[in-house]
Amino acid sequence: MTDIQKTSDELTILSLDTCTESCSASLVSKGKIYHELAIVPREHSQRILPMIDSVLSQANIKITAVDLIAYGRGPGSFTGIRICTSMTQGLALGQDIPVIGLSSLQTMAQTVYDDQGGEQIVAAIDARMGEVYWCQFVVKDGIAEPVSSEVVIAPDLVTLAPDTQGAILATGTGFDTYPQLLELSHELVPADNVKFPDAKSMLALAKQGYTRGLSTSVDELAPVYVRDTVTWKKLPGRE
Repeated sequence: MTDIQKTSDELTILSLDTCTESCSASLVSKGKIYHELAIVPREHSQRILPMIDSVLSQANIKITAVDLIAYGRGPGSFTGIRICTSMTQGLALGQDIPVIGLSSLQTMAQTVYDDQGGEQIVAAIDARMGEVYWCQFVVKDGIAEPVSSEVVIAPDLVTLAPDTQGAILATGTGFDTYPQLLELSHELVPADNVKFPDAKSMLALAKQGYTRGLSTSVDELAPVYVRDTVTWKKLPGRE
């Protein structure tokens, strides 16, 4: 269980994400970051646990040393979200480790900022069925903060937040599938290096969330599908 005397910078944090085509795990321990990432559609269930084992092994610690688990809560692939939340449940339940769910879209925006900077970022994931998952962000004190709600929306209904001015970096598969989204503003520029969430960028978001008191017990784990037609069932005995 997390030592309540620790600051966010002192925490040992494990982060994992399988919500899109990307599969990644990261760990910060004693100021050092360990990281594994692969673009492996349909292999997440086979790859995520070895990745977690790898970052723990690199840091020479066991899961019992982890103070907080950050997990990708969606939106994204329904199967991917289930894998990520189920893995988090399995890891956290036995050790009573607090968890914090992080938006896939916010993680993508943070990954863009970590990779190439920028002050404004929009993230769009292809949601299939003629829609995208969409959210807009501004960077404040090194953190990508949402300035709009996460939505699932038809591309021709997407709008930028009021008073948006200046260069905007665009990330995600939504822009590949619907390139007309880049016509929303002549100042939209594709962030070509980043298309998926990366667990490494979740670490900064997790620290911020911990400071804001957003971590919870694993019993309150909450995936986010955005589409409200899908329900989540907890593991047996955890209803």
